[in-house]
Amino acid sequence: MNTPPEESSLYVQSLATGIAVLNAFSQDHRALNLPEIAALAGISKSATQRFAFTLEALGLLEKDPQTKRYSLSSRTLEIGCRYLESHPLLSRANPFLLELNRNSGETVNLAEPAGADMIYIGRFPSPMRLLVHMPVGRRIPMYCSSAGRAYLSALGEDEARDYLLACERVKYTPTTITDMDVLMDEIRLSRERGYAYCNEEYYRGDLALAVPIFDSGNRVVAALQMSVLAGKWTLKRAVARLIPMMQETARLMSTSMPTPQALAPFTNIPGEKK
Repeated sequence: MNTPPEESSLYVQSLATGIAVLNAFSQDHRALNLPEIAALAGISKSATQRFAFTLEALGLLEKDPQTKRYSLSSRTLEIGCRYLESHPLLSRANPFLLELNRNSGETVNLAEPAGADMIYIGRFPSPMRLLVHMPVGRRIPMYCSSAGRAYLSALGEDEARDYLLACERVKYTPTTITDMDVLMDEIRLSRERGYAYCNEEYYRGDLALAVPIFDSGNRVVAALQMSVLAGKWTLKRAVARLIPMMQETARLMSTSMPTPQALAPFTNIPGEKK
């Protein structure tokens, strides 16, 4: 049996606690006082005071002088930004994602697995039809996302089932599939078809299509996803029109380097001398 990381002599508990304090903040908890942070992070009030002081000194938290409530600072974006800038797949994929976005006029996303979720690491929204705000870094459960099903379809049967069992299968809309047997059938069908879809399973009005992305060793690493308006597109028309474009984009992302011309929007810095 593997030893839990927390029991290893290499585990730095204070670092883990500091991250727990940062993770206490969310869309529902934008500004918190010390007792609230302590409750959400599961630590004592005295420890909370020390960690909040340190994180503020490091510039990761901001403290309102009137309310004494803390909130995340913009500096917390730096680590995520560095991750995206150094991500080998994303830097390779961005030109292809942009080209697909321009050719289709629809929203294009790149997502990779994060536990039982898929997390968006690249996004080019439709210039005309934006159903919901889905910023880079947003997570969506694997079981009810086309990106998740596309990723799972490229795994073995047992591994895909383990991922689904790890999901808390919430019924977000009337059409959300939560039954394990039905979900596994959907994964098998996605494997046979070479693409996955979800029709209004996480957001009403959203029809999402996805195909898996493979690395040079033919291991699935991510999923290319497109989101269109369910009221504008039928599933049949979306599959016929968009899936061939997506599959070709996925193939290029897995096998080809973008041309210098395609890379130009991502490498040219305004005002930089040539």
